[in-house]
Amino acid sequence: MPGNGLWRTKSIDQSIKDTDEPETRLRRNLSTWDLTVFGVAVVIGAGIFTLTARTAGDYAGPSVSVAFVLAAIACGLAALCYAEFASTVPVAGSAYTFSYATFGEFMAWIIGWDLVLELAVGAAAVAKGWSVYLETVLGYIFGDGAKSTFDIGGLTVDWGALVLVVVLATLLALGTKLSSRFSMVITGIKVAIVLFVIILGIFYIKGANYHPFVPPNAGSSSGETGVNQSLFSLIAGGGSSSFGAFGLLAGASLVFFAFIGFDVVATTAEETKNPQRSVPRGIFGSLAIVTVLYVAVSLVVVGMVSYKDLATSAGDGSHKTLATAFSVNGVDWAANVISFGALAGLTTVVMVLMLGQVRVLFAMSRDGLLPRKLAHTGKRGTPARATILVGLLVAIAATFFPADKLEEMVNVGTLFAFVLVSAGVLILRRTHPDLPRSFRVPWVPVVPILAIVACLWLMLNLTVLTWLRFVVWMVVGVIVYFAYSRRHSLLGKRNAEATAGEVSERS
Repeated sequence: MPGNGLWRTKSIDQSIKDTDEPETRLRRNLSTWDLTVFGVAVVIGAGIFTLTARTAGDYAGPSVSVAFVLAAIACGLAALCYAEFASTVPVAGSAYTFSYATFGEFMAWIIGWDLVLELAVGAAAVAKGWSVYLETVLGYIFGDGAKSTFDIGGLTVDWGALVLVVVLATLLALGTKLSSRFSMVITGIKVAIVLFVIILGIFYIKGANYHPFVPPNAGSSSGETGVNQSLFSLIAGGGSSSFGAFGLLAGASLVFFAFIGFDVVATTAEETKNPQRSVPRGIFGSLAIVTVLYVAVSLVVVGMVSYKDLATSAGDGSHKTLATAFSVNGVDWAANVISFGALAGLTTVVMVLMLGQVRVLFAMSRDGLLPRKLAHTGKRGTPARATILVGLLVAIAATFFPADKLEEMVNVGTLFAFVLVSAGVLILRRTHPDLPRSFRVPWVPVVPILAIVACLWLMLNLTVLTWLRFVVWMVVGVIVYFAYSRRHSLLGKRNAEATAGEVSERS
């Protein structure tokens, strides 16, 4: 095993060999279509139903469609690197597994810890959003008194989010294929809702709403100043990151959250019948579909209503969604339809985020960086224990804790993972030039370098406060690694045994 200590790397051959262990073997039964469904299922959700309106109203104005294009370019470049890695190393764990083969154990742990920020925290936040939509739908059916929460001794219990997480965790424990079929049905519903928004919304577009396409910067009078403004605008001396060029760039970093999910496809590589072919197709297929839908929806929404009416501070200060654009135009029945669609859409987002988190946890446990018992798979070929643990943690967070908007925290973690995966392609091309690659990133090293630059640029346009929280989260991860993971690493034990054997032979 190459490397020692923090930088010991797990060979690709060993990673693939570990997938054949009887007690931790996953069932291979997913197709290209299943992976595409998973990708679309998780990507079309909170981002398109809520983030579009908020970004237009608070940051980019009508140019929110350009923000989506910029975010899509960064995702596309990173997707090329993910596709090469996932088809070359078809092992559960996504960026964690890839980093273990290139950067070494410590960086792999950091990425695994970082993915918790993207997947588990994201699932809890979206589950809270799902419960809000549930309350809206219940209000349509039973009247305004229907609630998805109740209070016990001053503690607010979100029973809606709890029910959702329990049901989805059960589905995931029963089998990934069953989860895929469930996703297929729900995804079909929400794609139909998105197309409904685009087609109906076209008839309410007013050309005047597109002017100015890039509103002038709000200056220091905006609330997005200090630690709440983007790091880039602070460094460059911008008054704020609301509107103008700084707002457009900050908007791109924010709507990046709407694309998070295509990388989850890579976490299921080990359960795919033909990962070398299906994983790249699943990644690119899902990313292409959602990019077209996002740009179309954003153009329609800002054409239907002035971006000023979509601002968080507009009117009563409530959070604006896609339904707001139809309500402003007096099409309340359409707003109700969108609310039902959002409820379905957020369901699959939570499920696939949990699926991705379970697979990352499974991979880390199989390597000994977390308790090995979590990597045990039963007769159904799914890591039930890891699924139960993730379900429990997400349920607790979503049920009892108030969920502030966590989009930026999720974004910074995901972008960091994208940077390492893109850099990993460069390293693996140099260290293993003859490794069979069913998919190869074109124009290496140009494309991976562009991916790294694009992701770092988006990270730079996240808020100062987000960066501070990210640093704290990483420090906690480092403490956990040295307190537990380093001593229990299966690779570390194998290296120690090999070294002891060599010493014995020499003596």
